[in-house]
Amino acid sequence: MSRGALQPSQQKLAEKLTILNDRGIGMLTRIYNIKKACGDPKAKPSYLIDKNLESAVKFIVRKFPAIETRNNNQQLAQLQKEKSEILKNLALYYFTFVDVMEFKLSRRQSLTPFTRRVSHKHSLTKKLAVHRCMWYIRYIDLFLFSVLVGFILCHAALSSDAAALSLWKLALQSSSCLCLFRDEVFHIHKSAEDLFVNIPYNDVDVFVFSVFYSYNKRVNDIRECKESALSHAGSMHRERRKFLRSALKELATVLADQPGLLGPKALFVFMALSFARDEIIWLLRHADNIQKKSTDDFIDKHIAELIFYMEELRAHVRKYGPVMQRYYVQYLSGFDAVVLNELVQNLSVCPEDESIIMSSFVNTMTSLSVKQVEDGEVFDFRGLRLDWFRLQAYTSVSKASLGLADHRELGKMMNTIIFHTKMVDSLVEMLVETSDIPVSPPCRYTAGTFTKCLFLPNIVPSNIQFNLVNNPTFSLLIGGQNKQHHIGDRSLSLCNMFLDEMAKQARNLITDICTEQCTLSDQLLPKHCAKTISQAVNKKSKKQTGKKGEPEREKPGVESMRKNRLLVTNLDKLHTALSELCFSINYVPNMMVWEHTFTPREYLTSHLEIRFTKSIVGMTMYNQATQEIAKPSELLTSVRAYMTVLQSIENYVQIDITRVFNNVLLQQTQHLDSHGEPTITSLYTNWYLETLLRQVSNGHIAYFPAMKAFVNLPTENELTFNAEEYSDISEMRSLSELLGPYGMKFLSESLMWHISSQVAELKKLVVDNVEVLTQMRTSFDKPDHMAALFKRLTSVDSVLKRMTIIGVILSFRSLAQEALRDVLSCHIPFLVSSVEDFKDHIPRETDMKVAMNVYELSSAAGLPCEIDPALVVALSSQKSENISPEEEYKIACLLMVFVAVSMPTLASNVMSQYSPAIEGHCNNIHCLAKAINQIAAALFTIHKGSIEDRLKEFLALASSSLLKIGQETDKSTTRNRESVYLLLDMIVQESPFLTMDLLESCFPYVLLRNAYHAVYKQSVSSSA
Repeated sequence: MSRGALQPSQQKLAEKLTILNDRGIGMLTRIYNIKKACGDPKAKPSYLIDKNLESAVKFIVRKFPAIETRNNNQQLAQLQKEKSEILKNLALYYFTFVDVMEFKLSRRQSLTPFTRRVSHKHSLTKKLAVHRCMWYIRYIDLFLFSVLVGFILCHAALSSDAAALSLWKLALQSSSCLCLFRDEVFHIHKSAEDLFVNIPYNDVDVFVFSVFYSYNKRVNDIRECKESALSHAGSMHRERRKFLRSALKELATVLADQPGLLGPKALFVFMALSFARDEIIWLLRHADNIQKKSTDDFIDKHIAELIFYMEELRAHVRKYGPVMQRYYVQYLSGFDAVVLNELVQNLSVCPEDESIIMSSFVNTMTSLSVKQVEDGEVFDFRGLRLDWFRLQAYTSVSKASLGLADHRELGKMMNTIIFHTKMVDSLVEMLVETSDIPVSPPCRYTAGTFTKCLFLPNIVPSNIQFNLVNNPTFSLLIGGQNKQHHIGDRSLSLCNMFLDEMAKQARNLITDICTEQCTLSDQLLPKHCAKTISQAVNKKSKKQTGKKGEPEREKPGVESMRKNRLLVTNLDKLHTALSELCFSINYVPNMMVWEHTFTPREYLTSHLEIRFTKSIVGMTMYNQATQEIAKPSELLTSVRAYMTVLQSIENYVQIDITRVFNNVLLQQTQHLDSHGEPTITSLYTNWYLETLLRQVSNGHIAYFPAMKAFVNLPTENELTFNAEEYSDISEMRSLSELLGPYGMKFLSESLMWHISSQVAELKKLVVDNVEVLTQMRTSFDKPDHMAALFKRLTSVDSVLKRMTIIGVILSFRSLAQEALRDVLSCHIPFLVSSVEDFKDHIPRETDMKVAMNVYELSSAAGLPCEIDPALVVALSSQKSENISPEEEYKIACLLMVFVAVSMPTLASNVMSQYSPAIEGHCNNIHCLAKAINQIAAALFTIHKGSIEDRLKEFLALASSSLLKIGQETDKSTTRNRESVYLLLDMIVQESPFLTMDLLESCFPYVLLRNAYHAVYKQSVSSSA
């Protein structure tokens, strides 16, 4: 048919219909938004709910659209007053309805040329039914809508054509409602039943009605189909989804192994995607819009798996798009062009315009080559497809010379070619068309279904797909421009919720695995081997146990011995669930949702950091009421087991677990973590200070230098813990491993704060006795005068007790520093050795500030220093503004005098007896040696005095005072004289500033030798 023969209304029909289709979607969107706005009380125009305008609105609604305004001024009077404002605010509504009326008119005019060929349409559809199935698979909803609504409008065919009636019933049985637009649905059964019941009989020829129509029968058919749909549609579609899951899984697996099959099997890929998409949409729509007889059929816990396989197929198409392009470019040029050319040549009648269009088809396809794909050329076949649309329009108008109904093969071939061209230039559009899922309807459904899917092991890997339906492409299918903001916020909220829940579930699984592993590690602790050793000893000595038939304790590792591969432990189940969940989290590195980037792995990392922090603190098992806490070695074992499990997570998901360790463990070396919560550093520091060392001060625990540990003393009230189990060298090393250099520094600073408070109290006692001590300082060579002055001293016992407490604290710090040095020597031996060499080679003439910097570095590495920098800092903060530096220096000197002249009183204490077995005294006075040296070094460093001179002075005063004990006749005051003599030797041995030669000049060595002999002899006799 030539273009000149076309009527003006028949020209450019393809373009008109294309534009009108797009325009129609816009009209539907505007009407939909108006309906939603008017249905929402908050968004509804105020004029429609204004009480003053209520009568006018009712009058307009009743008379619409023929409204007479001249004779109804009374009803519309109020309306007239606000006319301008109403017109201004409701202009958008008004012009929308005007546009709808214009659209309706344009649509009617464009479709008029087709009205005379309606009778031929049915025959054409039947001829092309088999071939068009290929296209209907992408439009199941549209196909159902066309069948149901079409046969309702053309109901005569239901009585005249059995195939049509069967198809109509099948459509009625498969669905209860159809989608009109977005979330607006059409309940087909009710509408069809109402229509057939209310058809006016006078409009139908009686004879025709009696022969062909049986409306009562149609009504019964509708009711039967409705009952069938309510009873069986849910289960039928559930089985379809079940089949599709397995089919898509197999298809995705095959294509992953052989991507070259994507070319010849592209139709099956898009069929599978469209089937799955339509089943998902069907479920989402029916889950909220019908009364369900069986709720289980509309709750699909496996829907995420189906979406997952859809995404797998989509990923294959996107990844191997060039492969598909190569295949179909060759197909179009090598086969389609040849066949189409033959079909065109065989046409009996082919008008000029149609001939030109079909020749252009052949020429366009023939010019294609694989080189264009290899060169990355961008293909565009939209013109070819529009020409095919034009050709269909030309051959469908009245008096067309060439009718497609008479050339079935040509129609089939052109439809095939159109599909092939889309495989070349519109793969992304095809994916959107066949597999994108709208987001608004499933919001309510997916939120509930996601939680259920989260606990199904086989479905967990697919859960990430719940987030993929929240991207803007999916959302805009439902949202439109006016609702983008709302839908975007909802999508972001859902995506965040889904990822957070997945991370929480993974975190909980990891926590359970860690708990299991910590339990297994706990079984290997030395404390559990006592019973095993006891059983072995009894078995070897053939001694009968107290209980006959007592079951033998299972040894660690038995859980790994399996007699059957089918035996699945709880740990196996946890690992399986974790691997599947991590697969889901690791499926995509990032996802873009409404211009926001979500990283699933970061959610997991964040949750692991929080849980690891809480777990470490929780594993200390600190009880403030009973002052109980886990031993450092046990905590270290649990932490290592926990870290081993966390390290294994890197095998499941690509996260930087080292970053988690650094963030969490470094925070645990501080007093408080980033959330302001206590850390293991603060918990252990408080426990050692407030529990262990406080019991030492109370006389319940003693420091044993031989064992390098604090040990419980036999007392009436037994302690709830064994001090040795918390303070021996292995426990202190474990503590150093846990707290690290920063944590140990905090521990040292806390210890020094307690020492500084004790020194402050000592200074007060010195001030109270300053006159007496000043005289005693210069009268040590006058025994009688010294004795008289000593009687005038007050708080002598308090001075010794406080100095002993300082010595105990310093002894504990010495253990901690030694443990830290051992730990660092294992981790960073070269750095520690460098620091140690640096410290050992400081020249004596070095400036004190420089030396203190070196000491501070050395102390941080756990190395012992002549002058403790932490103690210097702590005591420096005590300087009083009301006392001059000279006075402060004098008080420091007199403090050493006070301690020296008070030492003889220790001999009268029963607990001052020296024990060779522990190399110390049970009342911890052996700690005085460390206290005297460290306090003297710190004080005289602060006051820039001579440490050696002041210690010499102290040694002279102490020796003179102790020598007087030998002249005493009262045995009660000299009962432990030899034990106290040994303190002088300990002080000299502890001091880097004193020598044995100096001691010999003050105190005869023979007395020390005899003292050692006496205490060892006494120890032997006591043990005997």
